[in-house]
Amino acid sequence: MAWADLRAFLAHLERRKDLRRISVPVDPRLEVTEIVTRVVRERGPALLFESPRGADMPLAINLFGTEARMAAALGVDRLDEIGDRLAALLRPELPTGLSGLRDALGKAASLTSIPPRRVRTAPCQDVVLKGPDVDLFRLPGVHAWPNDGGAFLNLGLTHTRHPETGARNLGMYRLQRHDARTVGMHWQIHKDSNAHHAVAERRGERLPVAIAFGCDPAVTYAASAPLPADIDEYLFAGYLRGERVEMVDCLSVPLRVPANAQIVLEGWLEPGARLPEGPFGDHTGFYTPVEPFPALHVDVMTMQRDPVFQTIVVGRPPQEDGPMGKATERIFRPLIKMMIPEIVDYDLPEAGVFHNCCIVSIDKRFPKHAQKVMNAVWGAGLLSLSKLIVVVDADCDVHDYAEVAWRAFGNVDYAHDLITTIGPVDHLDHASYEQFWGGKIGVDATRKLPTEGYRREGGWPEEIVMDEAVRAQVTRRWKEYGL
Repeated sequence: MAWADLRAFLAHLERRKDLRRISVPVDPRLEVTEIVTRVVRERGPALLFESPRGADMPLAINLFGTEARMAAALGVDRLDEIGDRLAALLRPELPTGLSGLRDALGKAASLTSIPPRRVRTAPCQDVVLKGPDVDLFRLPGVHAWPNDGGAFLNLGLTHTRHPETGARNLGMYRLQRHDARTVGMHWQIHKDSNAHHAVAERRGERLPVAIAFGCDPAVTYAASAPLPADIDEYLFAGYLRGERVEMVDCLSVPLRVPANAQIVLEGWLEPGARLPEGPFGDHTGFYTPVEPFPALHVDVMTMQRDPVFQTIVVGRPPQEDGPMGKATERIFRPLIKMMIPEIVDYDLPEAGVFHNCCIVSIDKRFPKHAQKVMNAVWGAGLLSLSKLIVVVDADCDVHDYAEVAWRAFGNVDYAHDLITTIGPVDHLDHASYEQFWGGKIGVDATRKLPTEGYRREGGWPEEIVMDEAVRAQVTRRWKEYGL
């Protein structure tokens, strides 16, 4: 099901007793982070701080903090349901018989809900503040960690257009509040909005920007999804929702934003405008250093009446962005399998902050198949930033880290089963000796074939497995044992 807006999802969580209202005043500087971190680690509820100090609106956080809530945010019971639906849509077989034709027509019909729809008026423009009336301090920006450079407005949905092609991009980047009317735009080197800005600067032009906060969950997630540059995030959001996203024209920039957003900031980036941004305690668990980033001057601020500000705390895992990353892993599995068909499943461990490690299981069919898959993964979109790839056989559950470790520790001859290479790494990676690129490693933890040079007598040893009849017998008699 599609949530009409953020409030509808909050109401759903409250009905499920999965939302906790905190009525006492709480300081967005550090105190919110400590509360949220403890709640996330206990897999606790979403939180609504009704009286954040220094702001005049409530603060919603940890809405996506468990896989169950993340699935509910996208209208499903399990995150894999979306991936399964996408796989069925992408399946290339021609329809067979009447039932096959009916299925094919059903798939086509599901696409009619995708394109966004323009509306003339919208709740996000109920209140309009212009010029000197704009005040970003009304928003409960969170100063998350002691050495942060200030308060950050996280979970903002940043809208830009390519200055030459007009292609729209929706991205999610951290936003440092520099003053009452200025925010820093931390869009990294690999991001599409950064490319839009680079083209505008090369042409000597201003770049229009609109930032929306508190959108419906599918739109918020779509902003974080690693989509190819030629796929519109609002088409993807419409697919996730099963309904078209309503959008409204901004008041001062030639862009459109979600009609049901809680708050929208509009402004222009002047060519060459930069301010020091950071430090920032990031999802790596370390502070990222101060760097110059574009600074947006906000000309117009619109909002709903009595808006709710939604944000997120990032830091050393686990944090709320963990289930968001897991959603990406599950939803995009069919696309990864289309690019690399021998992949059975994959897992991006949260402790590896989703780009430090990728575990892949494959249907191994020929010598050095694992190494072929490693190189394919290093060429697949943002998976190219993976620093460690561990390849296991198809019968290994990639989500069972003890099972993966048993294979990786025991099935590897490190003189023969490793690949080391150099390639791009995440902008935030602090371990690489040079920014943006560094060393990578691939580990082949599959069973080795004689044709791969494994010529020991008897071949690869048989794995110890209990007789199935005995297992079934013990299961039947378990209570008799008194255990």
